[in-house]
Amino acid sequence: MHTILTLVANREATTLSPAVLNRVRDAVRGAMPVILSEGEAADIPLAAPPKMDDVHAALEGAAIDAIPVRPRGRRKGLLIADMDSTIITSETLDELAAIAGIGEKIAAITARAMNGELDFKDALRERVGMLKGLSTDALDQTWQRIRLTPGAAELVATMRARGALTALVSGGFTFFTGRVAEAVGFDLHRSNELLHADGALLGTVREPILDRSAKLDALRDLAAERGVQLKATLAVGDGANDLDMLREAGLGIAFHAKPVVAAEARARVDHADLRALLFAQGYRAAEFTGAA
Repeated sequence: MHTILTLVANREATTLSPAVLNRVRDAVRGAMPVILSEGEAADIPLAAPPKMDDVHAALEGAAIDAIPVRPRGRRKGLLIADMDSTIITSETLDELAAIAGIGEKIAAITARAMNGELDFKDALRERVGMLKGLSTDALDQTWQRIRLTPGAAELVATMRARGALTALVSGGFTFFTGRVAEAVGFDLHRSNELLHADGALLGTVREPILDRSAKLDALRDLAAERGVQLKATLAVGDGANDLDMLREAGLGIAFHAKPVVAAEARARVDHADLRALLFAQGYRAAEFTGAA
């Protein structure tokens, strides 16, 4: 067995039916599927890497993700996760901007930065500068709007229960990463510090800024500290500043990612929730640990 093709359905949109499994299996000449979650996820063992064009043709546009993985060492000992639009469903800086009344203006810059069209550090400084004078009460208001991505707590709890280190590493802000890390159950978090004084934002962020290269450094440093080989690591994110860590991790998954990231990532999840990252590691749904 050279490769395993993990199929994961968006449970709210479709079902991973026997008919779909058989079509994909025939297209890739795979072995008998192994069910990980009835109607939701399954593994198809393969003798050679699949031609993904054939896989997608067999899926016929269904809301089902196909993730090719190597069978050896599937379960990872380190998780590095992005926060905005990955572990949570929104961009916290855009939410802050909406409260300030300049949501569309800042969201447009965010979109370009996350698709790799702008330098991340420059774009962050520009957007933070626009928020100068905003009451720090807006941080609490933004926190109340934040929603966790389905499957986030299960992902972290299950990996931690099997001895993995879990880290939230974000280009966002400590005000939010600390709260999200606690809510989800991450072991640690790293991010940027949004500066403020006398109840108002100063329009600046503490240097040095945690950016694309810092995320890669976090992956390498935490793996070394933990004594985990890079091939035994999992990274997940959606933006261009996540690409380096996605490329270097043993399993790097672009999650509902921006076009440039989806195009370059070795593995991607476009439809399912974060449970897909557990299925990609070979976990059955019955093995999932409950939310933190």
